[in-house]
Amino acid sequence: MDNILVDGREQIAIADIGQQAERAKKILAKVRKTMLAPTVAKEPPVFTPVQLASLVGLEPRQVDYRSKKGTLPAGGMNSAGTRREFTLAEARVWARELRPTFMRPASAEAVAIAIANFKGGVSKTTTALTLAQGLSLRGHRVLVIDCDPQGSLTTLFGILPDSEVDNDQTILPLCLGDEESIEYAIRGTYWNGIDLVPATSSLFSAEFALPARQRSEGGSFKFWNVLHNGIEKARQEYDIIILDTPPSLSYVTINAIMACNGIITPLPPNALDFASSVQFWDLFYDLTSQLDARDIPKRFDFIDVLLAKVDSSDIATSVVKEWISAAYGSKVLPIEIPKTSTAASASAEFGSVYDMKPGSASSRTIKRALDAYDQLMDAVESQVVGAWMRQLAQLNEVAP
Repeated sequence: MDNILVDGREQIAIADIGQQAERAKKILAKVRKTMLAPTVAKEPPVFTPVQLASLVGLEPRQVDYRSKKGTLPAGGMNSAGTRREFTLAEARVWARELRPTFMRPASAEAVAIAIANFKGGVSKTTTALTLAQGLSLRGHRVLVIDCDPQGSLTTLFGILPDSEVDNDQTILPLCLGDEESIEYAIRGTYWNGIDLVPATSSLFSAEFALPARQRSEGGSFKFWNVLHNGIEKARQEYDIIILDTPPSLSYVTINAIMACNGIITPLPPNALDFASSVQFWDLFYDLTSQLDARDIPKRFDFIDVLLAKVDSSDIATSVVKEWISAAYGSKVLPIEIPKTSTAASASAEFGSVYDMKPGSASSRTIKRALDAYDQLMDAVESQVVGAWMRQLAQLNEVAP
């Protein structure tokens, strides 16, 4: 059947969409090579003695003194031979050594955190990446699980989902019942201290696989606990597990939420995002309360609402912030992640503010963004430590 022209335009066939998709993938590959040239791989940051001192709560002269003692990594000269630098791995050794009260107790297990919101474009994936990087900088060993078929978090780690990730390297085999534990899919990343379970578009089929298994396997199978059971061993190997969820209340999102100890919901203070968040929590309650009645009651160590992409120049922002505060009360973190050109630049370079190199933006805007995220790390780390203390208290209660 011939296409009928209207205003000089033909109808669009499915084959045209396929060709468009192929062109778009080629453009993305070129962009990635440009951004990550010359290595076509992301590189971790390095730290000056001043930056390392700030990270671990010392004075620069104390870093120099401890380096000379030989009990901690001494760093090395940069390629130009002009200054001393510490690698990310070395900085993390310093953090673990000098911040022992914040490290996971031996008898506790990883705290899992789901980054969840009903709506896309609210800074969910950026929050997941930045949280993983910031907590690893403080010495924690972090596992990140990308549960979103779009694979945006996977892309931010410098991996192209549909060309560098196979189906069996995602959580899909877990959802299909082909695997019982997530270890098969864990891979290292460019960032020391962070491992990743990537995602690819085929992960969307999990939305059909989970209800199908519920029908075929009957009452013994609990679709909402697949991920919870799948990360059981990983909880012993990592300090923190971060799950980035799809922008919908899907079967996979429910799995991530039921597997976690805490939830962080990024929420920009604008009217549409606030209205969407109300729907999210309403639907979340309706669904999970039914599951809760069929299983051991679910308890969360913390639920946070994070004000993200805050535009202080928008006159409506303060009004919507009042709505958010009234609706969510003490769950709203006393932190605001500003909407800055720095964050936009970092995103364009497939990274976060922790990836940014000196000179890539003004020092003032970088400091503003970093200060906000450092405050977020303080708040989340405090809650994680509290969750570990609760675990130890529960262990003491059941000990003979």
